[in-house]
Amino acid sequence: MHTLAMMGNSFGKATVCFEPQGKKIEVEHGLTLLDAARIAGVGIRSDCGGRGICGKCLVVVKDQKGLSPPSDNEVRLLSSARLKAGYRLACQSVVEGDVTVFIPPESRLEARRILAEGLSRWFELDPAVRSVRVVLAKPSLLDTTPDFERLFNALKERGLGEIKIEHELMQRLPTILREANWNVEVILWMDEEVIAVERGSGERGVYGAAVDIGTSKLVLHLVDLRSGETLSVKMAENPQLVYGEDIISRINYAAFEEGGLARLQRLVIEAINSLIEDACREAGIERDRIYEVTVVGNTAMHHIFLGYSPKQLAVAPYVAVVRRSVSVKARQLGIKVYELANVFVLPNIAGFVGADAVADVLATGIYESDNMSILIDVGTNSEVFVGNREDIVSCSTPAGPAFEGMHLEHGMKAVTGAIEKIKIDPEDFEVEYETIDGAKPVGICGSGIVDAVAELFRCGLIDERGHFKKSLNTKRLRRENDAVKFVMAWRDETATGRDITVSERDIQEVLLAKAAIRAGIAVLMKERRVKEEDIAHLYIAGSFGKYLNPESALFIGLIPDIPLDKISFVGNTAIAGAKMCLLSRNMRKIAGELSNRIRYIELTAHPDFQKEFMNALFLPHRNLSTYPTVMKHISKNKGT
Repeated sequence: MHTLAMMGNSFGKATVCFEPQGKKIEVEHGLTLLDAARIAGVGIRSDCGGRGICGKCLVVVKDQKGLSPPSDNEVRLLSSARLKAGYRLACQSVVEGDVTVFIPPESRLEARRILAEGLSRWFELDPAVRSVRVVLAKPSLLDTTPDFERLFNALKERGLGEIKIEHELMQRLPTILREANWNVEVILWMDEEVIAVERGSGERGVYGAAVDIGTSKLVLHLVDLRSGETLSVKMAENPQLVYGEDIISRINYAAFEEGGLARLQRLVIEAINSLIEDACREAGIERDRIYEVTVVGNTAMHHIFLGYSPKQLAVAPYVAVVRRSVSVKARQLGIKVYELANVFVLPNIAGFVGADAVADVLATGIYESDNMSILIDVGTNSEVFVGNREDIVSCSTPAGPAFEGMHLEHGMKAVTGAIEKIKIDPEDFEVEYETIDGAKPVGICGSGIVDAVAELFRCGLIDERGHFKKSLNTKRLRRENDAVKFVMAWRDETATGRDITVSERDIQEVLLAKAAIRAGIAVLMKERRVKEEDIAHLYIAGSFGKYLNPESALFIGLIPDIPLDKISFVGNTAIAGAKMCLLSRNMRKIAGELSNRIRYIELTAHPDFQKEFMNALFLPHRNLSTYPTVMKHISKNKGT
């Protein structure tokens, strides 16, 4: 929270109206506009978590009598012309009276394109939860066997061994058995615990849910545990976004704000409950028929979901609270399914290689292949794996958020109006672009910025260090406030009324991100003693990977120079792996084995990382001999 907000509560109240949402809220004086928006449930971008350094929480306030004067950060980040036009930063503007705030399109947190499906493989259906129909003999004066032992003996006749039962279910057991006239359906977990005893109709079904908790999105699959069929798929933004787009901002909020961890945990659980409700309504089932939930997420999301402090993840040596899988009752977390349902959270590997990464490996099957593979899940912290059935090594690369559009002047997530594809004519440097949903452009998302850098390099507009060749004659190349920029979309084409540009600073952000990933790949390849020609498959997972142009990725040196037919975009393998564990006890056993078996390499401690990182800061790489495909393209084009 803004430091000035901590002064509050003694200066009265004010009404804040947010447009175009039309939402009004009464707040204490001393809160920031960003704080007020969070309370009102109005989404405003806050890539830095409200620290006043990203400049993305732009709002327009025509009458600023109810606000504090512009802060030093606002003066630094906003031009004098924008300040005169009424632009402010929501995290820096303190409420001192009634005020009306307009949120421009580029600042709104809108539903973005979320990838809900991913590559999966065949496996035998064997869920941890199953139902057994039993008809018990009624007690009599000649048979006074206690209720639970009577049930236990009937299950033992079905081949089951020792089982246990929760205390509150034991309390209800006598009533359930007699109301069911001793004809019951027993719901078992792992064939070792009775989690439900119900009237033996067998008609209501047995269901489960798989959940992927991403840093920026949530995905839920509702699954029939008897057939393995997916009945409903639901998606939503992670509501924790209002406390920062990146993991570190959330870790800091959880660690240092009073009640921060509980607040972030409550937000994500409420969002999951909303998805469950929507999925059950669509499938026509009751929530209390969901008997297990499997969950994946990066280590920070895993910890926050479970209410574990993530503080130690942000400081060396980056130690997690737990690596092995966790099982906890739904009621303990507030998950609104059957109260004694099990919530199974897949295991982690290391501080920044979490349960979602284990699910990626499980879904792609690289752990059982003889062929050498690379698996990359591109994000703020990109997980990389290199290996096969003999050995797999992994790392987390500190790529930063550039591939998600953050820290770029006109960067944004993959929402309506984001430029996602770019082509530049090498003769006249004119630009062709495509936007999500065909809308007027608002900014550039991750796949678009990779295209932009690749095209600028291919056309000879930038050199191998990402600097513009200023001698080139094109109206799209210009200097603004000592910054050189290239115009991708003219202001009369955009929804914002501003030119959408790519600057040298933006290009440097992309080069830093790609260098981190490429250096991580190089380090792991050295660890496994493999070369480009040894790689049989390169899998790119995640929403970003789905829409990435592989030629652009190759052209900027994000990935090794391998034939394009060896590259596969595998989608949301995190949710695919979570669903595999929901439907197969063997898959969750393998997940546990992978957690222990995969070797983790801490890049910051590896002697070769810094050298590989510096080499990868060039386009496509300092060692051009490793990129013959790229050089073949470059030699054909103008200006090189």
